[in-house]
Amino acid sequence: MKRKASIFLVLLMVMALVVTGCGSAKPAGEAQDPVNEQPKVKVGFVYIGPVTDGGWTEAHENGRKYLVEKLGVETVIRENVPESSECEKVINDMVDQGCNVIFATSFGFMEYVEKAAQNYPDVKFLHCSGFKMADNMGVYFGRMYEPRYLSGVVAGLKTKTNKIGYVAAFEIPEVLRGINAFTMGVRSVNPKATVSVKWTHTWIDAPRAKEAAKALLNEGCDVLAQHQDAPGPQVAAEEKGVWSVGYNMDMTAIAPKAHLTSPVWNWGPYYVAQVQAVMDGTWKAENYWGGMNEGIINLSPLTENAPEGAQEAVDKAKTAILSGENKIWTGPIKDNTGVERVPAGVTLTDEQLTSMDFNWLVEGVIGKVE
Repeated sequence: MKRKASIFLVLLMVMALVVTGCGSAKPAGEAQDPVNEQPKVKVGFVYIGPVTDGGWTEAHENGRKYLVEKLGVETVIRENVPESSECEKVINDMVDQGCNVIFATSFGFMEYVEKAAQNYPDVKFLHCSGFKMADNMGVYFGRMYEPRYLSGVVAGLKTKTNKIGYVAAFEIPEVLRGINAFTMGVRSVNPKATVSVKWTHTWIDAPRAKEAAKALLNEGCDVLAQHQDAPGPQVAAEEKGVWSVGYNMDMTAIAPKAHLTSPVWNWGPYYVAQVQAVMDGTWKAENYWGGMNEGIINLSPLTENAPEGAQEAVDKAKTAILSGENKIWTGPIKDNTGVERVPAGVTLTDEQLTSMDFNWLVEGVIGKVE
């Protein structure tokens, strides 16, 4: 009997070891949820500005909050990270804290994200507005030129002086696409109008942006648009008693008497989709560039300051864009020196639109690429 009992105990131990071994199998480097066997994620967000900037960074922060609400994941944020080697240090610190998904939300972070992707192959990196990729590094942005065009329609109908100002950050394709699309929208309804550009060479210096806006107002501009992370130009327009087009978020609350509309971001659903893909084990690096049809971008509701007929004009133009009737970048398109950049019947490709060779301003823009 003792012999039989001993054999029975040995068999029980062997079975226990087999079950334990099978139960612990999982991909190397991935912690798993014991309930649904999905890899656990900790998500880092690298921000160039403060989460209360009223624009670019706050829009991303709203997306992060949506992510937490929908998936309940743990997140880490770092605000006011400069586009310098400090970005690399921040990313390294996030990895040390256990982040295995990191979103870097400014163009100038690109080379530091690329380096981090090489150093940490098990971490998923997503870089906003860039173009460099790797197996564990994707890029993402939206076709903001679509609502930019629509906001130009509103501005073109609103101006009385036919002089519209645009406070712009840097001479990179992202910003140039916005200026050009906005101007084409303006001139689709008001061929006599021009768009004057002032460069600030900063994303988030609110006083500098406001000073550039004042300079445009002194030149007779009666509508101001912007590609700045914070709403300084909106404040300048409000103080001067003229009109404004915001960016990133609905800026009506910033300048209630001036604001017409804003091209806006909706990052939340994208963040949820990417993190869910990581959790599901289906994530792959991609170059995501969604449009209004996917909801990542849109035009905020027109305010009571918008001109008569603007809503109808915007609805018509939006329908044409969504249907593909108006691809925006179909020629003939000339630059503001008279050179034909896009021949008749030709449409610029995504590669051309995102290339650093996209370094020109369309006819109707007063200014130059410095």
